Amino acid sequence: MDILPLCKMAATLCGKFLLRQGWLPLAHCVRHGSKAVTRHRKPMHFLKQKIMAVTEYIPPKPLPSQRRVAPRVKPNLEENGLFVLLKKEVAAMFQECKMITVVHNSAMTAEDMLLLRHRLRKHGLTIRFFPNVVMRAYLAGSQYSNLEPLFIGQTVLIVSKEPKVKEMLQTLRSTPQMVLMGARIENALLSQQGLLSYSKLPSLATVQGQVVSGLTLQTSQTAAMLQRHPAQLSALLQQYLKQKAEEAAPGATEGGPKAEATAAV
Repeated sequence: MDILPLCKMAATLCGKFLLRQGWLPLAHCVRHGSKAVTRHRKPMHFLKQKIMAVTEYIPPKPLPSQRRVAPRVKPNLEENGLFVLLKKEVAAMFQECKMITVVHNSAMTAEDMLLLRHRLRKHGLTIRFFPNVVMRAYLAGSQYSNLEPLFIGQTVLIVSKEPKVKEMLQTLRSTPQMVLMGARIENALLSQQGLLSYSKLPSLATVQGQVVSGLTLQTSQTAAMLQRHPAQLSALLQQYLKQKAEEAAPGATEGGPKAEATAAV
């Protein structure tokens, strides 16, 4: 017996009677059909893959532009009179000054530079300006050639006849535009960290005082050790003579009366 017509008839009757009363059916018969999936791609055959790989288009590499600008060649600088004069001034500065510091100027205004000069001059420090070409030309043939890479861009030299690293660092602490690069102090090349370590060392007068006090203490100890044995020897000899004199004195006093009594008998 087919059930589908009975279900349809029951649904029709329920729909007529229930709709009149304002009710809805408790269940509906819904038929779900299968969905056809037709978008699955089939894998390409390996022979076709090989043919596609062999026949793949490879675009040619673009040719270099014919209008490319040639690199600029720096002209050879001729040593004119001003160049030679500046080079002599640099040589004289390296001979007279014991401290030469290379500082990078990072967009410092003229007013700030004037104030910095005034502060440095209080400690006996001077700011010097030389072209980088002149400095590199001098350093290339000198024993300080390792300073040559520091002269790039706007550079300033802070020089003094005596090494005053501590005063210079205290002055540059208030000007962040001046970046310390390196220095030459008494024929020794120092980096930024080396300058910081050098500033923590005691002054020359303090070191000389420590050396003199140490030498004085050593000489006094040596003199005391040399005088100790003769003094001890003389003290022992004096004690020995004193003991001998004390031993001889009672015998002499006792022997005198005995000798007189014997002579009288």
